[in-house]
Amino acid sequence: MTRRGFLKFLGGSFLASTALAGYAFAIEPLYRLTLTRYALTPPNWTAGLRLRIAIIADLHACNPWMGLERIHDIVDQTNALEPDLILMLGDYTRADDAFLVSSAVPSTEWATALARLDAPLGRYAVLGNHDWWEDMTAQKLGHGPTETHRAFAAAGVRVLENDAIRLTKAGKPFWLAGLGDQIALRPRRAVGRSQWTGVDDLPGTMAKIEDDAPIVLMAHEPDIFPAVPDRVSLTLSGHTHGGQVRLFGYSPLVPSRYGNLYAYGHVIEDDRHLIVSGGLGCSIAPVRFGVPPEIVMLDLGSEE
Repeated sequence: MTRRGFLKFLGGSFLASTALAGYAFAIEPLYRLTLTRYALTPPNWTAGLRLRIAIIADLHACNPWMGLERIHDIVDQTNALEPDLILMLGDYTRADDAFLVSSAVPSTEWATALARLDAPLGRYAVLGNHDWWEDMTAQKLGHGPTETHRAFAAAGVRVLENDAIRLTKAGKPFWLAGLGDQIALRPRRAVGRSQWTGVDDLPGTMAKIEDDAPIVLMAHEPDIFPAVPDRVSLTLSGHTHGGQVRLFGYSPLVPSRYGNLYAYGHVIEDDRHLIVSGGLGCSIAPVRFGVPPEIVMLDLGSEE
């Protein structure tokens, strides 16, 4: 290669990398919003029960990446899908001193916005790790309620934390269960906590199921999935953001001890089903590439 050709190659590479970086920082996180659909009949599902569930996860409300106007737009688009049920899978908050964050969105504001979500069978939430981590009082005490708990309570949104509720669609019942966060409390050697501590109680949650109607389980982190009994028809998780950077179905960095196994999408193990949302916001760095922000729509009781 000649010197001129080499310099052209360097210039082209620089322009391409600059364009890719600009897309990953400014376009995909801020302006793209996709709808991802799944249609399936999970195990132990009642014949004839058709259920449409809209899922939003990992807002990480902050300016400029996930401001109040964008949250309201996500709520409007979710409502326009006319689901039977709307589920929120955790991580609504983000630290105001995080990388490139100009300010936080107050919990009272994003909770009020999310309370506009409207579906015939209601809207329910679980909390995520950041909803615990960013609450210094809860971290110090080692328990909730967190600011997120209080914000949702004030806005009239029910949080399912190691709890379950029996719902009915067209006379056919099912259970909606929600798990407490699995890494809620940071390590604190001063109080004898040398590792992440969860507030999750899967056996206690399952004990609240009173009949053989199918179960949909909300769990912010997908790492619980190997322990989920086959009595559960479908587990729904967020947390991973699909790795935020995903190329050819692979994410270089995934916040899971299982790596890419539960990073994103529909996972089937031993006829047990898990769906992991890629989420909406960003964590650590405001970068997304190959996994744009998404609202997930599930059509249960329909074959893929």
